[in-house]
Amino acid sequence: VERYVDQITQSFVDMTEMLHVNYSKFIRTTDPDHQKRAQLIWTALKNDIYKGTYKGMYDQKEETFVTPEEARRIEKEDPERFKRLQELEEENYYFKLSKYNERILDAIKSEQIKVMPVTRRNEMLNILEGGLTDISISRPSDKVEWGIPVPGDKTQNIYVWFEALMNYITTLGYPEGKDFATYWPADVHVIGKDINRFHSIIWPGILLGLGLELPKSIYVHGHVTSGGTIMSKSMGTGIAPSEIVSAYGSDAMRYYFTKHIPSNEDGDFTWEKFEHAYNGELGNELGNLVQRVASMINRYQKGLIGDIPSSKHDTGPYHDAFAEFRFDKAIDYAWTLIRGLNHYVDAERPWDLAKTDAEHLREVLAYAVSSILQIADLLEPFMPTSSEKIIKTFGEGVINDYDGPLFPRIHKYTEAKTI
Repeated sequence: VERYVDQITQSFVDMTEMLHVNYSKFIRTTDPDHQKRAQLIWTALKNDIYKGTYKGMYDQKEETFVTPEEARRIEKEDPERFKRLQELEEENYYFKLSKYNERILDAIKSEQIKVMPVTRRNEMLNILEGGLTDISISRPSDKVEWGIPVPGDKTQNIYVWFEALMNYITTLGYPEGKDFATYWPADVHVIGKDINRFHSIIWPGILLGLGLELPKSIYVHGHVTSGGTIMSKSMGTGIAPSEIVSAYGSDAMRYYFTKHIPSNEDGDFTWEKFEHAYNGELGNELGNLVQRVASMINRYQKGLIGDIPSSKHDTGPYHDAFAEFRFDKAIDYAWTLIRGLNHYVDAERPWDLAKTDAEHLREVLAYAVSSILQIADLLEPFMPTSSEKIIKTFGEGVINDYDGPLFPRIHKYTEAKTI
């Protein structure tokens, strides 16, 4: 099992490098330091832990205890998963989550913890207003292949989901580490909608039990479907990021998954949708804009841009969208500037000005460059490679090393249109 997990882990490491995603520490709950600190947390919570018998449903594949309410929801929404639920009766340790019901409810209502979007916040409020029950937090060690032993009881392992939540502070060196003192509480946890309850309810319960501050916000994103169905390798609907990046580049993938997958709900990917966005938005709108402005400066001004005015587009909506974790809205705003600048170039017709008004031509192209550079700054979080190329091309008052379109046309899944 551990060898298999090592292979899966490496695939995630490789993916972050491929997509130019940086991180300060790649956390693994198999790290000895995490295991030691997880046991320290268990010990610190001992007044909120007791032994009992769990009787109910369990999802062995996802290592998840399933409440009766959840089982009814799963039966309705995911019949295949419901079929694999099994009845379970075993002696486990329990955490007194119910003890913290009102405090967690108050924290979310008052936005001491800001759960976003509001639909996910409301889901958690509904659970809390219905009342929490204590939760099972261990499994018999003879029933799980591996895990962290419960301190003082080798017959039980700490339940994987309970222990995994602890990594947010074990990786910072809880309880004595300098990083823990510096970086906790977290500004934001970024999680998927299927594990919202673990992070918005159970994790705050653990923190309250430890006497620690709560995270400031929890951003809950949706899932990616393909053609309206859940992505699954076994069903043939899974798509490896490497398939996309190898053909279209990492920036194209980053663009699609931030602009066309809504930040606060599910979104859909198909090769046809992706390629339409690649050729239409990245190729025709952004790539063509950069190419024709650079080409006109090379042709009409021998590559000299001249003085670049400071662009004054209002970026308030862009930053407001970021503050609300609406990355799709942020990049939408950048795209309004791209489309607006394309209209400006078409209206000013620099190719005609080159014949009649060289001074106004310089003003038009300098303004276009100023706007393109501001757009490149806005796109940097989404498309770092393209942003860097754009700034390198225009940023020094001359056209530097322009080597053709940013996004060459590709038609593997869609037909090329004749213009």
